[in-house]
Amino acid sequence: MATVPEARELLLRVLLAAGAFACAAAAGAASGSSSKVPAIYVFGDSTADVGNNNYLPGSAVPRANFPHNGVDFPTARPTGRFSNGYNGVDFLAMNMGFKRSPPPFLAVANKTNKQVFRGLLGINFASAGSGILDTTGSSIIPLSQQVEQFATVQRNISARVSQGAADAVLSRSLFLVSTGGNDLFAFFARNSTPSDADKRRFVGNLVSLYQNHVKALYVLGARKFAVIDVPPIGCCPYPRSLHPLGACIDVLNELARGFNKGVRDAMRGLGSSFQGLKYSVGSSHAVVQSIMKHPQRLGFKDTTNACCGSGRFNGNSGCTPNATLCGNRHEYLFWDLLHPTHAASKVAAAAIYNGSLHFAAPVNFRQLVEDQC
Repeated sequence: MATVPEARELLLRVLLAAGAFACAAAAGAASGSSSKVPAIYVFGDSTADVGNNNYLPGSAVPRANFPHNGVDFPTARPTGRFSNGYNGVDFLAMNMGFKRSPPPFLAVANKTNKQVFRGLLGINFASAGSGILDTTGSSIIPLSQQVEQFATVQRNISARVSQGAADAVLSRSLFLVSTGGNDLFAFFARNSTPSDADKRRFVGNLVSLYQNHVKALYVLGARKFAVIDVPPIGCCPYPRSLHPLGACIDVLNELARGFNKGVRDAMRGLGSSFQGLKYSVGSSHAVVQSIMKHPQRLGFKDTTNACCGSGRFNGNSGCTPNATLCGNRHEYLFWDLLHPTHAASKVAAAAIYNGSLHFAAPVNFRQLVEDQC
């Protein structure tokens, strides 16, 4: 029987082989069913959370670990995803050969005997309600703390295998970041009629901090960044419910467009300045706009109302056990007051992973993943 150190080295060799396998696949060899990257590390908000908030104390924590959430998840159970089934991160992970998103950090953090193995295979640090700013949200895990949690995992990995081996695995792994919307909502809540100068100043500061978080991950060994931008959040059911005419709230959409441009520019600059840094910005904004413009082409019938909720547009409250639930969930763009359905997330992931430059640039996620050598 192999000793623990031998078992760890064996696991590492398997992971390194997975990376070499992806290189071969990119060169035209048969890809089989193996994962295309050694691991995925996920950072962000409720668009990416798969259950971290389930483990946080307090009544103020945004949660989705109750029905009707998860009604279309395998075994029809709520997991903490703000969805009737899988979220976008799950579908992106599937495209890379994984079963779904890696597990939430807080689900494995106390399992010390397994932590290094979990860490090597990927972890999801995302926390619903969080933002780029530490002041965004309450009782949650802000992006800065998520980066610190990854630093702990990175140190654990490096302590158990060689630093060089750990760096080799991390450099080929994918670092997926999906955040920013909550910061924009919080800014709007403080000032619903900001001046252009106010918007530029806020977005500029937000992008600068975002850039700093990416740099911190780079220092910790990250090299491949798959970034998801912010959708047209002013068209979600909750903002629509606030508009006298039920229209999209333009200020929120302007903030999203400004932030997305800033992130694209920032990632381009980092790609030029930091050796070995590769990236793709996937545009959930472009995907949602496409669905809203041509819903029937993509199998959707309702792009304004939430499938699960209450009040106007079903956008006055979240998806609780007592909320109104639609029957034709696959025909809805929105699951609840702010989040997409399983069906919409699947469309978004397919477009960002395999689509044109309109949906992901400067390369799509598949090209980023297959650039292993």
